[in-house]
Amino acid sequence: MSMSATASAPLTTSSATRWVQLLLGLICMMAISSPQYVWTLFTKSLGSSLGVPAAAIQVTFSILIVLQTFFSPFQGWLVERFGPRWLIATGAGLTGLSWVLAAQVSSLWGLYLTYGLLGGLGTGIVYVGVVGQMVGWFPDRRGFAAGVVAAGYGMGAIITTFPISDDLAANGLAPTLLKFGLIFGVVGVLAALGLRAPPAQQTTPQVGSAGDVPTEAMLKTPIFWLMLVMMAMMSTTGLMVTSQMGTFAADFGITKVTVFGAAALPLALTIDRFCNGLTRPFFGWVSDRLGRENTMALAFALEGVAMAIWLGLIDQPLAFVLMSGVVFFGWGEIFSLFPSTLTDTFGARWATKNYGCLYIAQGIGAIFGGPLASLLHAETGGWSMVFAVAIGCDLLTAALALLVLKPMRARYMAR
Repeated sequence: MSMSATASAPLTTSSATRWVQLLLGLICMMAISSPQYVWTLFTKSLGSSLGVPAAAIQVTFSILIVLQTFFSPFQGWLVERFGPRWLIATGAGLTGLSWVLAAQVSSLWGLYLTYGLLGGLGTGIVYVGVVGQMVGWFPDRRGFAAGVVAAGYGMGAIITTFPISDDLAANGLAPTLLKFGLIFGVVGVLAALGLRAPPAQQTTPQVGSAGDVPTEAMLKTPIFWLMLVMMAMMSTTGLMVTSQMGTFAADFGITKVTVFGAAALPLALTIDRFCNGLTRPFFGWVSDRLGRENTMALAFALEGVAMAIWLGLIDQPLAFVLMSGVVFFGWGEIFSLFPSTLTDTFGARWATKNYGCLYIAQGIGAIFGGPLASLLHAETGGWSMVFAVAIGCDLLTAALALLVLKPMRARYMAR
């Protein structure tokens, strides 16, 4: 068995209890997913409403992700200090409030402060808190459990993409933000109030783990920084697609056509949400059996190859819709593979705070995947170079997983 495959650990509570916690965590993640994953539906309306260029609007998306991620170590500390229930409920409430207030703004800075700042802080508390709780509740299935709740974040927008798109067309920007903001806030808060911290006995190291390493000690290890770089590169490729998909779909004429009787872009976004969610528990489950680094190499290379094929067929509507799903299937698993690998290596005692530090990589990816991708497109006059950089990052990260991270972790665990 691979070193990173997990072994069963004794549980002090009923199996039903932890599965209920997993379900509640999944609902919390679904409630906060739309601010990121349906963002591309709002960019055109926001630009027209506020009278600002696309690049300025995209800064909102970067603020959302940067605040969600760069404050995550502090957010993780808050969850560990005060417990998951009220902190995660607060995060869910802030997420819904960000849309409610964004519906009222009349300036770009108002959008930055509501959708960007409040949304980023709220989603960050929920995301880091829920993932940290689940790797504690499931020491024997960390990859799978992290993947399930991460799937909620990736797939939650499946049930909102078409309703939001239809509501936006029928009622306009402000009513849509107000209505769905209230829904997300109420659902997220109610689910969060049922969360409980895992028993202390369940956060003991699993077989094959290096033990519980405090955050300060973890930050001194080369393994952590290598994983941060790898996750940042993969985040860059995925967020480039997430934030720019509506723009390059319009450039290739995809927004004006239908596929299977549905508008191509919303259909692609819905399929993407499904694939982006499915990949997280799937590759988490695979990594519990084949090993973390082996699974990383397989999944990251898959995205690189799929993105190359996608670029070659991107002006064909059916291929655009189907290949976009494959691209997301090769990307979304980073949110199960990296937290489970991190917890395997440094233990579960400080898992929430430790993952908060690693989750900063998502913010780094937002900087390169959002505005800088737009600037590269503007400088080169096309999307080929943007895709080439993303493909290069995918393949390089796959190689690092096998050739560098795997032997480095083996030496560390042996010590």
